[in-house]
Amino acid sequence: MTTGKIIKALSGFYYVKAENGEIFQCRGRGVFRKNKVTPLVGDIVDFEESNPGEGYVLDIKSRKNELVRPPVANIDQAIIVVSAVKPAFSTLLLDRFLVLVESKQIQPVIFISKMDMVDQREKAAILRYQEDYQRIGYLVQLVSSKQEEGLAEAEKLIKDKISVIAGQSGVGKSSLLNAVNPRLNLETNEISESLGRGKHTTRHVELVEINGGFVADTPGFSSLEFADILLEDLPDCFPEMRERQGDCKFRGCMHHKEPKCAVKAAVEMEEIPEYRYQHYLQFFEEIQNRKPRY
Repeated sequence: MTTGKIIKALSGFYYVKAENGEIFQCRGRGVFRKNKVTPLVGDIVDFEESNPGEGYVLDIKSRKNELVRPPVANIDQAIIVVSAVKPAFSTLLLDRFLVLVESKQIQPVIFISKMDMVDQREKAAILRYQEDYQRIGYLVQLVSSKQEEGLAEAEKLIKDKISVIAGQSGVGKSSLLNAVNPRLNLETNEISESLGRGKHTTRHVELVEINGGFVADTPGFSSLEFADILLEDLPDCFPEMRERQGDCKFRGCMHHKEPKCAVKAAVEMEEIPEYRYQHYLQFFEEIQNRKPRY
């Protein structure tokens, strides 16, 4: 029996990279189907070789996390790519991505792309936002694929980790990965502008090896809806609220209409950006008004 990592899943086959670097095309044992368990890309598995280069997955080690869209397990970080311009920088969209990633207990890293295209006024605004998010505790890297700005730092962040990349259409996700590792040659127009959907969507997910780490080569989160987030869990998806929770007068404070709320006080004192709190209220309302699923 050998241990390895599933790096690709395609048409019922699992491509497992063994610790010695060899890749085996494996099938899953019937017991997985019976127990309604699906091996995922990123899983650490035990497998048995049946023929040269082929085998069967026998056991899946316990996962530290998993995503449904894209279906990947044991993710170390989600790289959220937002562009400074074209499309315009949006704190609302960035906060949606952050909440989705936080809800899965995955470490987010923020890349702001296309920094070569900003004018002085736009750059000053981006630097202010960078400061805001860094104060919350997020790592924010400014990058430009064309001018190779921030690429060395991006390489270091990818090394030795499994990363998923998320970001809306046209922000330069593939350009960024190609700039970090030119051998990849990913199709830069991987998202059809008119459809807003991936041309090679989640039919297959693959971990691409880049600089000693793995990146999921698939469009990131195919849905930006908060379908799986419970209302009471929303404050935990905002780190600046999570750390002030104990200072609120009421246990389980939702930082909405309750009196003596430490979060609302921090917003008034400008310790928490007003726009972050407004987005929180917007998401709160969205989850509260969500139609129940039966």
